[in-house]
Amino acid sequence: MLFHSQVFILGFLPLFLTGFALAGRWRLHWTIAASLAFYGWWNPVHMPLLVGSILANYAIGLRIHRTPGSSAWLMAGVAGNLAALAWFKYADFVLGIAAPPLGIVLPLAISFFTFQQIMFLIECRAARPPDFRSYAAFVAFFPHLIAGPLVRPRDIIPQLAAARFSRENLETGLTLFLLGLAKKLVLADLFAGFADTGFDAAGHGETLTLLEAWAATLSYALQIYFDFSAYSDMATGLARMIGVRFPLNFDSPYQARNITDFWRRWHITLGSFLRDTVYIPLGGKRHRPLVNLMITMLLAGLWHGAAWRFVLWGGLHGAMLVGHRLYRRRFGRLPDRFGQGVTLVLVCLAWVPFRAETMHASLVMARGLLGLNGLAVPAMIASAVPGLTAIATPVPLLRFLGDARTLSLPEVAACLLLGWIVVLAFPHAQALSERARGWAIAASFAFTVRAVFFAPHVAPFLYFQF
Repeated sequence: MLFHSQVFILGFLPLFLTGFALAGRWRLHWTIAASLAFYGWWNPVHMPLLVGSILANYAIGLRIHRTPGSSAWLMAGVAGNLAALAWFKYADFVLGIAAPPLGIVLPLAISFFTFQQIMFLIECRAARPPDFRSYAAFVAFFPHLIAGPLVRPRDIIPQLAAARFSRENLETGLTLFLLGLAKKLVLADLFAGFADTGFDAAGHGETLTLLEAWAATLSYALQIYFDFSAYSDMATGLARMIGVRFPLNFDSPYQARNITDFWRRWHITLGSFLRDTVYIPLGGKRHRPLVNLMITMLLAGLWHGAAWRFVLWGGLHGAMLVGHRLYRRRFGRLPDRFGQGVTLVLVCLAWVPFRAETMHASLVMARGLLGLNGLAVPAMIASAVPGLTAIATPVPLLRFLGDARTLSLPEVAACLLLGWIVVLAFPHAQALSERARGWAIAASFAFTVRAVFFAPHVAPFLYFQF
């Protein structure tokens, strides 16, 4: 079930809120039941995996707390969670190198609920596990179950136990949810159309010219930004409706002054998890910090998907982080504006292998980005701009730009300009004033309603596949 689908907005959400308001002391039971129904709607076959994981991890957590001097149960619990994740998510990737893949179906949200429970096991060393009801509600809680944020049990479980229905919480949560809904349906899905056109062409080995390649790349950078930002806002808003406050997970990352700052703003909770469970245990800044940083980012890439393109993406970000640290040691800090510009270009270029379906498609896109396939513009536009034909080849139309019309170029350019103004000049939704939120909802309301009721299909969030 998708947050932006009719069945969720008009069916599940009102039913959940009504039941929660009437449930009294059975609120946690109602939350667990609703969350399991939400998860099972997608594919009931994987329900036993989620329920079994909750039961097994809670039992192991009790054992960890009862044997404080031993790390055997913690190691066994973490190993068991990682083994399940590795089997479902990476078995085909590893086996496919030397043998035919097994065709294993990836269970929805396994990465997220696995990492949540690893954090729970770690916390059980120092704190008594909560009652089972609270723990089950925490893991299954539908706002963050599918794609985060990755929240610490000690921060959220007490809030769930004390969750109450109030007008203030409902209004604040609903506002955030509607802002996220608009980002997804009005902005993310708009840029998805531009990005898919170019990257699909590259996947089929077509030749992309300079404008086509850059339009697709910049569009995908905006698509994944608005898509992930939308999910974060909607998840935060849904939790806030019943008084649960999630930590900030997305802090205007394209406004980052350098690549280190970018990773303090992009998927903040995942970055914190990897820092605490991978980077610091490897030695952090004390022992081989640059190697530890690269290993952490390679794992971050692999976490996003079982494919070499994700490993390459993680490696590129690892190299950028290492390069930034080395530069700062030798030369000091870059000027903010210059650093932001360099960071933005590098991050956008790194999205190419992340989005391209194959490594060959990445190379095809790279040729276009470098201008090796030339610069072409629609003949109508070339004839209207004196001197443009001296640097660009007139063509009837740009086949892989938008919907391949003569006016696709100004349309895509105008949309890109608007999108980049939004991400570079405005704060994230939770930092907007109440008045600004109201204006944003009003400006997008008609487009959002149209998309909810009349869109030809409901496009899932990008992070659902990770």
